[in-house]
Amino acid sequence: MHKDTPLWKWALLLILAIILGFIGMLLLKVWNDSVDGIALLLLGPAAWLAVYYGGVRLIERRPAKDLPLRRLAPDLGLGLLTGILFISCVVGLIVAFGYAHLVPREDTWKAQLLSFCLCLGTAVGEEVLFRGILFRWIDERCGVIPALVVSGLVFGFLHLGNPGATVWSSVAIAIEAGLLLGAAYKWSGTLWLPIGIHWSWNYVQGSIYGIAVSGGSRPHSLFDTVMEGPDLITGGAFGVEASVISVVLGAILSAFFLYLRFRKRNSD
Repeated sequence: MHKDTPLWKWALLLILAIILGFIGMLLLKVWNDSVDGIALLLLGPAAWLAVYYGGVRLIERRPAKDLPLRRLAPDLGLGLLTGILFISCVVGLIVAFGYAHLVPREDTWKAQLLSFCLCLGTAVGEEVLFRGILFRWIDERCGVIPALVVSGLVFGFLHLGNPGATVWSSVAIAIEAGLLLGAAYKWSGTLWLPIGIHWSWNYVQGSIYGIAVSGGSRPHSLFDTVMEGPDLITGGAFGVEASVISVVLGAILSAFFLYLRFRKRNSD
């Protein structure tokens, strides 16, 4: 929205998104471990995107510029690759330092597919809410730095109620994820890139490596990552998102995206 858009219009779009999120949570409660559940899981992200796109059209009277279909494949693909590499680097470093080892597990393709779809719903919903609405609102009124800081802190501390969460884990999430996803959104100008990062980040962490995702365990995974080191390195019960390694790598990648944004702006 433009900075002269009335605040109540922003609030209306935010309320619609939150209501949709609660509806999605209710739908997930009736989800069961079957292939039929995939259709239900895909309804959530489709509804999030439809409400966001329709809300922007209705309230701002213009298309949602951050959902261009021509950028869907390249930005989503880059995001997926970024999330995969990020989590794999974090886990790889912890293993290399001798604080963890991987134990293969047996899992079914059905469980993996369902988890992949579930992670998509989480990614789309949270990115629409925190980047598409909150970040963009602050950015257009106050600038990119306040937008990064405020949206990142809100995103991080909303995880404080998760299992195993601490003040440190919330700060870590704010830096490595909130800051990173905001920077990716600002550089790309689309929601597809942060959605892709968020999607593969959660899926690879939980369903590939078997690590708690923001404190929440995953019943199915291809590996068990057995941690045997200090919580500051391994992340403890909250998972590797509370690892100082994740924070450092996330801060570096955030700075890189902001650098790309700076170069892009100067070349325009």
